[in-house]
Amino acid sequence: MRVLFSILTLAVFLACKISEPEPVAERKLVWADEFDKAGLPDARKWKYDVGGSGFGNNELQYYLGPRAENARVENGLLIIEARKEKHENRDYTSAKLITKGLAEWKYGRIDVRAKLPKGRGTWPAIWMLSAKTPMKWPLDGEIDIMEHVGFNENQVHGTIHTDAYNHVKHTQKGGFKVVPGVTQDFHLYSIDWTTDKIDFLIDNAVYYSISKKETGSSYEQWPLDQPFYLILNVAVGGNWGGQQGVDESIWPQRMEIDYVRVFQ
Repeated sequence: MRVLFSILTLAVFLACKISEPEPVAERKLVWADEFDKAGLPDARKWKYDVGGSGFGNNELQYYLGPRAENARVENGLLIIEARKEKHENRDYTSAKLITKGLAEWKYGRIDVRAKLPKGRGTWPAIWMLSAKTPMKWPLDGEIDIMEHVGFNENQVHGTIHTDAYNHVKHTQKGGFKVVPGVTQDFHLYSIDWTTDKIDFLIDNAVYYSISKKETGSSYEQWPLDQPFYLILNVAVGGNWGGQQGVDESIWPQRMEIDYVRVFQ
């Protein structure tokens, strides 16, 4: 009986070993900004999208830069600050930092640890656009790692936009998670982007996933197999951020970012 038991035990052990998933290859840190040098953001890593056109969303801010009042590094944090001040045709200023032309990625895990601004009219975002030139929206795709609107303080959104699935057509693919305290505490906002799927995570927990199997694999459905660049910004008002108006008494408001890390 002992011999039989040992043989059965060995068989069960081998079956378990065979059924174990293949180990995932260790990912390497390929790009990061820890924001450990005070002053303007590192020009080797960040550019600025400047202008006051409303950016297709009737936003109220004028994006400026390089300008410390709107984007600076202090106390180990990147500060992106929206301010109530007149500039040309806009009553607010802010900053929109981009990595286009400096760092672009096709697939990977992207982590951004941040604390979000507070108040009605704020619209911070951590997101990505295709590095294709010229880029056509929504055909070439958009990945929103984190979006937040101040009138819905504890809800965080992750979304993709493509030609087939976008907010203009009300067909965008996305999810959200209720996270109390996003304007008081730092949280880790991430995507895990592979050849056929994107997982959206908050504090390392997946709350939404989207795959080619669900969307279809044509370019109009899934243009997400090409390099994208990263964008960090705080908008004011706009079609979504200003849906319930803008509280003029809350400014300035800031998004604070502890670090950005990209793994592949």
